[in-house]
Amino acid sequence: CSPPCLLVTSPVTHKPVTMASAAATKKNNKMHAIHVDKLVLNISVGESGDRLTRAARVLEDLTGQKPVKNSARYTVRQFGIRRNEQIATHVTVRGDLAKDLLERGLKVKEFELKRENFSNTGNFGFGIDEHIDLGVKYDPSTGIYGMDFFVVLKRPGARVSRRKHARGRVGAPHRLTKDDAMKWFVQTYQGDVMA
Repeated sequence: CSPPCLLVTSPVTHKPVTMASAAATKKNNKMHAIHVDKLVLNISVGESGDRLTRAARVLEDLTGQKPVKNSARYTVRQFGIRRNEQIATHVTVRGDLAKDLLERGLKVKEFELKRENFSNTGNFGFGIDEHIDLGVKYDPSTGIYGMDFFVVLKRPGARVSRRKHARGRVGAPHRLTKDDAMKWFVQTYQGDVMA
């Protein structure tokens, strides 16, 4: 090894390991792989009543799950909403269905997202204007709704911070960052992140 190369002793084998090989090992580590934890689909109607019921039906047709209705946190007179009035509906999807819906949503966006779409905790979200772009047949009685997609990413071991017994903290090297999420998006979907 040349002088700038740094040698570290492996805690397992007690043999010297170069920093380059340590980085390669980290890349191949299956505990470091990023997965889709869940996808949240949200339709914010801005009013209760028939339009909200139809929006919930759109989500149910899309996912096969029963959506939950969301209430307004406070009264906004300009928008004509009152506190605790049901104004939106959302559904949380996991597993293969989440990946399928995410891919359909990204196809509508042509696999292009802005840097601002990614949060500092390694999650990302985007919106589409018309739900029929996802391949749902247009129904005149239902209408057309826009919706928000929010994707939560995780690495194996994230449960450590949420479980009841022997709860711990996820260490800084294992936590997801904005750059990790953007790199995952580009590698997984061959997408573009615009500045």
